[in-house]
Amino acid sequence: MDSSAAIVAVLLLVTSLLLYGVDGILPNCNLFEGSWVYDASYPLYDTNECPFIEKEFDCQKNGRPDKFYLHYRWQPSSCKLPRFDGEDFLERLRGKSIMFVGDSLSLNQWQSITCMLHAAVAQAHYTSTRTGGISTFTFLTYNARVMFSRNAFLVDIVSTPNGAVLKLDSIESGKIWKDIDFLVFNTWHWWLHTGRKQPWSFIQEGNVMVKDMDRLVAYEKALKTWANWVNYNIDPTKTRVFFQGVSPDHMNGSNWGESNPNINCKGQMLPVYGTTYPGGQHPAEAVVEKVLQAMTKPVVLLNVTTLSQLRIDGHPSVYGHGGHRDMDCSHWCLPGVPDTWNELLYAALIQN
Repeated sequence: MDSSAAIVAVLLLVTSLLLYGVDGILPNCNLFEGSWVYDASYPLYDTNECPFIEKEFDCQKNGRPDKFYLHYRWQPSSCKLPRFDGEDFLERLRGKSIMFVGDSLSLNQWQSITCMLHAAVAQAHYTSTRTGGISTFTFLTYNARVMFSRNAFLVDIVSTPNGAVLKLDSIESGKIWKDIDFLVFNTWHWWLHTGRKQPWSFIQEGNVMVKDMDRLVAYEKALKTWANWVNYNIDPTKTRVFFQGVSPDHMNGSNWGESNPNINCKGQMLPVYGTTYPGGQHPAEAVVEKVLQAMTKPVVLLNVTTLSQLRIDGHPSVYGHGGHRDMDCSHWCLPGVPDTWNELLYAALIQN
């Protein structure tokens, strides 16, 4: 290479770094605005490489006939989302722990990240254990723990002689979150359950106990309790906190432009085209953003709601845990949408 060519190459490199940063991400770029594009290099793993994956998420093994949903990649509108590097992720996690705290959507995400990491370092020895409500996947070579704590509401449910009580202002379970290096929280899915699926009989705040209340109001009160816990208990120099945005369901076709609202995720094979969801902003998403903006400690919002709303094709439907006896338009097939949540988590880690 002659001197003039070398100078041009250096200028191009410097310009690229100024524009895109070391990791190829535009400064202040919104990674959560974009669209889904077909990419034959996806998915990032095959479930046959993940002997530990739970049956309810393995849609191919459960008989799902189409495969287009496996090959979509999230493309931000104005920047580049770095491809997931499992070895680099584990190096950053060496000697540390990451815990996903939440409901079965957090389980969905935890199963995704363990598959992504295992596929990246297939020869690395691992152990998988469960103690109480905590599942721990340990990569022994890296002394790295990837954990899942099932906690559907984040706030406490306590047993009383009169029935279970959802306590909107109590987080005793927060004790197990301390001393974790990376915390990824999620809650929403269970807040709308009623009848036999509702795991509590009363809601309590302070000394006031009621049979029920507006669920979105209750959700906001609980999130404020969680936010206060983070503000008072987290040292940002030791622990990084993330909140997984609200994961949507697709039970009402009118939300994405169908004339028949009874159409759901069953049989959907393509994402919603474009960058916006016809049904608009999810009401719980607005609550999450409001609560996080008022916090005094830093929390990274993995704002996955809109990009997940666009994936009407990504659910198990009748190829989940219940088969044709049950319609699952809430959880996600793996490989699938939660892999993108984890790519965005990885991007947040390397940006900082």
